[in-house]
Amino acid sequence: MKRASLIALLVCAAAAAAEFQSQWPKGVERPWPGPDYWTNPLQDWRIRDGRLECFVAGGDRNAFLLTRELSAARGDLRMSVKLGRLESDTAPLKQGFVGFRVGVRGAFKHYADSAVRGYGLNAGLAADGRLFIGRVADSTATIPPPFHNLELRLSAEPAGGNYRVVLQALDAAGRTLGEVQAQAPDAWLTGGLALVCSSGVIEDSPPPADRIDDPGFAAKRGTQRGGTLRFWFRDWKVSGAKVTAHEDRALGPILFAMHTLSRKVLKLTAQLAPVDGAPRDVFLEIRGGAGWRRIGTAAIDPLSRTATFRVPAWDDTRDTPYRVLHRMPDPAGRPRDYAFEGTIRRDPVDKPRIVVAAFTGNNDLGFPHADVVRSVSYFKPDFLAYTGDQIYERVGEYGTERAPLETATLDYLRKWYIFGWEYRDLLKDIPAVCLPDDHDVYHGNLWGAGGRHAEGTGFQGQDKGGYTMPAAFVNAVQRTQSSHHPDPYDPTPVEQGITVYYGPVLYGGVSFAVIEDRKWKSPPRYAVPKGDIVNGWAQNPAYDAARDGDVPGAELLGPRQEQFLERWAADWSGGAWMKAVISQTIFANVVTLPKGATSDNVTPKLRVTRPGEYPEDEAPVADHDSNGWPQSARNRALRAMRRGLALHIAGDQHLGSTAQYGIEEFNDAAWAICVPAVANVWPRRWFPPQPGGNRKPGSLRYTGEYLDGFGNKMTVHAVSNPYMVEVEPTALTHRAPGYGIVTFDRATRKITLANWPRWVDPSRPGATPYEGWPITIDQADNGLPRRGWTLEKVETPGLTDPVIQVIDQAGGEIVYTLRIRGSSFTPPVFKEGLYTLRITDPDKRYEKVLKDQPARRVR
Repeated sequence: MKRASLIALLVCAAAAAAEFQSQWPKGVERPWPGPDYWTNPLQDWRIRDGRLECFVAGGDRNAFLLTRELSAARGDLRMSVKLGRLESDTAPLKQGFVGFRVGVRGAFKHYADSAVRGYGLNAGLAADGRLFIGRVADSTATIPPPFHNLELRLSAEPAGGNYRVVLQALDAAGRTLGEVQAQAPDAWLTGGLALVCSSGVIEDSPPPADRIDDPGFAAKRGTQRGGTLRFWFRDWKVSGAKVTAHEDRALGPILFAMHTLSRKVLKLTAQLAPVDGAPRDVFLEIRGGAGWRRIGTAAIDPLSRTATFRVPAWDDTRDTPYRVLHRMPDPAGRPRDYAFEGTIRRDPVDKPRIVVAAFTGNNDLGFPHADVVRSVSYFKPDFLAYTGDQIYERVGEYGTERAPLETATLDYLRKWYIFGWEYRDLLKDIPAVCLPDDHDVYHGNLWGAGGRHAEGTGFQGQDKGGYTMPAAFVNAVQRTQSSHHPDPYDPTPVEQGITVYYGPVLYGGVSFAVIEDRKWKSPPRYAVPKGDIVNGWAQNPAYDAARDGDVPGAELLGPRQEQFLERWAADWSGGAWMKAVISQTIFANVVTLPKGATSDNVTPKLRVTRPGEYPEDEAPVADHDSNGWPQSARNRALRAMRRGLALHIAGDQHLGSTAQYGIEEFNDAAWAICVPAVANVWPRRWFPPQPGGNRKPGSLRYTGEYLDGFGNKMTVHAVSNPYMVEVEPTALTHRAPGYGIVTFDRATRKITLANWPRWVDPSRPGATPYEGWPITIDQADNGLPRRGWTLEKVETPGLTDPVIQVIDQAGGEIVYTLRIRGSSFTPPVFKEGLYTLRITDPDKRYEKVLKDQPARRVR
């Protein structure tokens, strides 16, 4: 008896702990409803006067409750909410409904996916006054308008093998206006909870289970703007034995943070929800022996909702726990501290291997990408590189809003918050760089043309060159994604006051150059009018990109970034022993299409072959969105990279590849890894009609030396072509998604490159990356001359791992700069002549110069 009583008490205590009641503060107006909720879409909801308001009508507007869920256990549910129309008039409503959604779940079985794209059982009030559960057609009760102050109550209790669900509508005095009942199976009452205000056709709910589990089904939901339903909500209450509490799922007001640590300077940006009206100050604190100590204060930017900290003289010799703190009133008006915590790891200057995880194409198919985060964590990365397209215009459904500025920014922020939700557990502890690309600023393709404004949208706008969105929007995007980078090399803004972020990062002895390969790029439609180029593709069949495309004056990186690369390549201070360039995309076009195609927009986007099959009708193409164009500017960039023997890490192409660039000859410049898209909805492929030149024995057919569509030399070593794999969901796996892992070995100066399939668990015995990987190269393979001429061997007794710079005396040009291993080195050069050698230790101010060193032919 005592044991039964104890169990009953425990059950009651658990149920009481799971009870929920909304508290939206009075006297506050802002878009963000609080940490318990996720609204779809953010910009159409607000709290005002103690209520949650859906103030913009549209399809499937909903507010998901993050911190409560209906378990699979048998039990009861009680839920109620007060609501009313925002309009004071009695004009009739058109199609739609307002009310509840229960048992919400998404295709990927994660509460975050349910919050963004989930389906469930709808129950509420239709625009014509009918009360319904699941199907409006089954309604047996109608209440009269004007729906200004109502209460909806929903209850569910086990009844045999199902549940008896009851929905009631009450007036402001508590009188029952109508009631409907329905039978529901257990599955309909397992999952999330949401409030809904939806204009448009009311579809029967929930959809069949196989439709909910289809990742493409959510993209077809009616989320259009427009309609007549605009309602307020307050006093949302949830209780019952089926309800479980998940306070750890609360999100905000500090959503996530990103940081870099370079040369003892910490830069950290905290991303906040739109806490408009709250105090603007955000604090950075670190934990020591005496507790938390405040080291910085930053104001919230009113548009990007970011707070950025810069801390010089950082102690980078130890791991340092940190927290970002924001104090704001709770719903009762009492000040409360909200914190986001992580660790700034020590600079791994003595770590034998530095591991970089690289990403691109972060669409939301597969959100919240928990499998990607889990797999990447297995490699214990030291550094994260997000190379572009962290968001797409379609992420999270609900279309794209480009104006007015505040609405457009909230539209972007919701998509950016989805990115942060995915990767926050990695980002809180691991330094990262993040490079906005075209879709991040709402472009299909981007030719930045030095930052000028491009009037119009779509191809008509972007093809002019410049940015179609306002400069304030572009700057807000850059603040969210890259304000935590080290200070830019030259902070001078470009046209319209658009900021820049290119510059160096030194971490773990690896010197990275972050460059912006879109911001200065020339628009090909105007640079090469002969091509009649639309969205990067020539429409004139008489145009030959290899012959006609390399026009004078066409820019890729622009003079400022070219100068930066030259100086960065020569700078090996701070103990740098390896160099890598990180940019949005690679400097070649590793793509084929069916012969005669003039665009990948008008050919089937998804060409998936079975393993072992090889299409015979394809040829390399010339997509001017790739950085194979413009050729001369591409070659200038590669020469600068070659002077530092730098690897290239990039993305954007949606197709994973590893290739070595050629300038004057094949294989005389850097290697590049283009990482596959995390969630690929626009797959590309590489199926050249013939094997490449000098293909290694036993290597894949599509490897070897090729000219891309612009006539650039490249040697392809591996490509992650889309193949049919027997792994669900095939809408994702058939498009070759994944990520890249780059490992730099300090002792050997070897670099190992690997592109991993998303569906492979790397922790399992025998797990392998995509076919053709891993590939291991030597640092010197990134352009160090391999044959022809050398200088006399240099000995540096008493000086270990010095920096040696080779200068061609004929023109004063630096051939390369390199930190050697050991104390001897025989410098190779490209041609005959006299050279100067500078032998330095840049951190100890040691320098020795050897002039008039003759090159000798190597036989």
